[in-house]
Amino acid sequence: MIPSIHNRGSETIGLVRYLYGPGTKEEHIDPHLVAAFDPLTPDPGRDPKATYEQLQRLLDQPVNALPAGKRPDKHVWHLSVRAAPEDPVLSDEDWAAIARRMVAATGIAPDGDEQACRWVAVRHADDHIHIIATLVRDDGRRPRLHNEARRAQAECRRVEADYDLRRVPAGDGTAAKPPTSAERHKAEREGRDRTAREELRETVRRAVAGATSTDEFLSRLKDAGLLLRTKALPSGDLQGYKVALPDDRNGNKEPVYYAGSTLAPDLSLPRIRKRFSGNTPDQGTDTPEVSSGPAMARRRTATAAWQAVLVIDHGEDAQVAAYIATAGEVLDALAKTSAAHTRAELREAAFVFERATRSHVQAEHGHDRTLRQAARDLIHGGPALGRGEDGATTAMVIDMLFFLVTAAAHWHAKKHHAQQAAAALRAAEHLRTAYRAAADIPLGALHLRGRRLSQPLRQRQAACLRQAVPELAEQALAEPGWFALAATLADAEAAGHHPAGLLAEAVGRRELTTADSVSEVLVGRLRRMADLPADATAMPERAATAAPGNGRTARPSVSRGDQPSRAR
Repeated sequence: MIPSIHNRGSETIGLVRYLYGPGTKEEHIDPHLVAAFDPLTPDPGRDPKATYEQLQRLLDQPVNALPAGKRPDKHVWHLSVRAAPEDPVLSDEDWAAIARRMVAATGIAPDGDEQACRWVAVRHADDHIHIIATLVRDDGRRPRLHNEARRAQAECRRVEADYDLRRVPAGDGTAAKPPTSAERHKAEREGRDRTAREELRETVRRAVAGATSTDEFLSRLKDAGLLLRTKALPSGDLQGYKVALPDDRNGNKEPVYYAGSTLAPDLSLPRIRKRFSGNTPDQGTDTPEVSSGPAMARRRTATAAWQAVLVIDHGEDAQVAAYIATAGEVLDALAKTSAAHTRAELREAAFVFERATRSHVQAEHGHDRTLRQAARDLIHGGPALGRGEDGATTAMVIDMLFFLVTAAAHWHAKKHHAQQAAAALRAAEHLRTAYRAAADIPLGALHLRGRRLSQPLRQRQAACLRQAVPELAEQALAEPGWFALAATLADAEAAGHHPAGLLAEAVGRRELTTADSVSEVLVGRLRRMADLPADATAMPERAATAAPGNGRTARPSVSRGDQPSRAR
């Protein structure tokens, strides 16, 4: 159940007419009162003798009783309360009881207060009600409405429990401000998929991803096509910024600007600068601008993501919060540089994971340097193709990010961050879908290579599998991914590794019992550990017909990062 406190108004009659009228975005069916401050309140919806003006005068009476100079300019309070689509249809009596609970909880009309504000609850649809109140009590005083939005949310959580309705995760005050109804309606009129506020938030987050200075960040905003305004202190130091979409205009045809802090709490300039502290690019390695293409950037990101999973599993809270926040940057960077067939799902993953990047645990940035460098690698590595090594390494990094996001969900759940945990799990589902799209071609190529292996070679690989993971070997052998795994073992052997030893090491890195496909998980682990090309077509054909091993020991792994098993 979702409560929404709307902007305060100055004309009661306008809101009354709208609620009893036909509606604009939704059809209003049988508008009528379900509850009011006085049981004798006229109902223009059910009483043909009652008028909108009568209801308005009754509600406004305490306001009009004040001297003209003491009347509040914005005296109309408006709250809507909406049930979830899957909830049962509540009766008028149920909605009346809920309305009384809401006005009591918010301070509009506390229980037993005979001098409280006047209010009515109007129902014109099965799934929600609107509560109108005027913000002058019968004794002429103003109501106490401190934190009324948070109190409305808390009361809705209790209503959900009492009426056995869908439980909405409780908020903690760290969420970004949602679009207003006016913003949503404007987006619909203009044919936008998202409101200007949401589009700007996404664009600003992408500009932050991997940036190392304020100048670089602001330059990225301009490069993204946003209109930018900055505000400087008398000292000349930059204090803040505002952004606007070039085609988002108000009634006067002027751009509608949003300050970073109004897009999301962590997009204010001071909060962004905290990310830059101690997060300069690594100086001991080649910079991504010089040496990294999309495939290498994705390999580096997969390794950094694995290290982040370990921190989230075992690190201090402040470090974990920083890594989760930076994971959002990596998702933004990957979505920005992905190929068309994965872009939509990756964009949605980044969009919903944004809610998981903030909590009341203060992030200690600096420890997340490697992960921020990975986001920078992705940006400077450039757009990836959807095929070849680019496409295969995209599948590799998506798979790793799936586990990073899932680890974040588990951490938030342990901390009772309900909204953040739910957001991370939704992001994981989008990543699951993106992985399937990205992995289809490379896994298909490996599958064909595996089918071309000689029968004795496949039997030897199966024996290695049974030795390394006896409890899951038969499951892996029965999976469609077995042929891809057999080809990977052959590739590793041709590259100088001992398949049995490599498998044992891969299995020992992280549990496999939660994986939907044991064989696919092992394919990813082995190709990363043995530093094999992610694109099977890049391997020489001799790997498919490799001779039996000669007893040589495994070559040390080039990349020590690993991939935890998938919960797909």
